[in-house]
Amino acid sequence: MRVLIRQLSWFIIVGCAAAATHWLVAVSCVRGLSLQPLWANVAGWAVAFVVSFSGHFLLTFRHQAGAWHEAARRFFFVSAGGFVVNELSYAWLLHHTDVRYDILLAAILVGIAVLTFLVSRLWAFRRSAAA
Repeated sequence: MRVLIRQLSWFIIVGCAAAATHWLVAVSCVRGLSLQPLWANVAGWAVAFVVSFSGHFLLTFRHQAGAWHEAARRFFFVSAGGFVVNELSYAWLLHHTDVRYDILLAAILVGIAVLTFLVSRLWAFRRSAAA
């Protein structure tokens, strides 16, 4: 139980850092570079992926993580899958609601976090059977 609590704590810390990075890059791209929100969201995800993987590999799942290249490959699929859900939800909500783009993005980032933790813990950072 201690390990799970420690993992959840680090996951929240690293996840908040990655989500803040994602949000700040996306909003900065909209405001500073005049990118459309959906394109800015791609840039935000790309930068946040590095923050997220590094933090989770080195902190959140450090005791269960196998080889970094295997974890990176698996986590990329987890993160990319979460991003596809993120982007599709974001596109739909931008088109069908009057909620500001930055508020929508923040809500979606929080929503994807729970699924990411579960899949990361159970698969992405798990040592392979051969390890």
